[in-house]
Amino acid sequence: MKKLLKRILKIIKRLFQQFLDNEQPSLPLQDRLLETPTPICSIPTFVPQWQNGLILVCSQCTVEQFSGSYHKVSSGTTASEELQKWLKSRLKLDGLWGKYRVVSTSCLGVCPKESVAVVFYHDEVGQQCFIISEHREREILYSYIKHINQ
Repeated sequence: MKKLLKRILKIIKRLFQQFLDNEQPSLPLQDRLLETPTPICSIPTFVPQWQNGLILVCSQCTVEQFSGSYHKVSSGTTASEELQKWLKSRLKLDGLWGKYRVVSTSCLGVCPKESVAVVFYHDEVGQQCFIISEHREREILYSYIKHINQ
């Protein structure tokens, strides 16, 4: 088995070497491996409306934790959906929508029990992660976001 793996590795190295030789024959192998490839075409960029901050709300926190059933709140939505809608409405009410954006994201890998993981990114403070489990905590989070904006 070891001999087979060594042969495969040798073949891969030889193919890689041939590919590099065809691409840039004037540079030594070490320099070619370290060189940054130039893009084939340019990808359009844009300046987002939410230049100040981005709020990521995990959409999976209250979905996957309860044996495949949705953890519903009073309105029939999950706690993640309710938090996202609440943050959007508060930002709009205070005229901060556009400076901040609330986005639903897939699993953030935290999976807090009966809570929602939130990542807040702001130019001045960088990235911060929160676990929101109660209505009181979402008010604290929003106060913090509002304070940074002032």
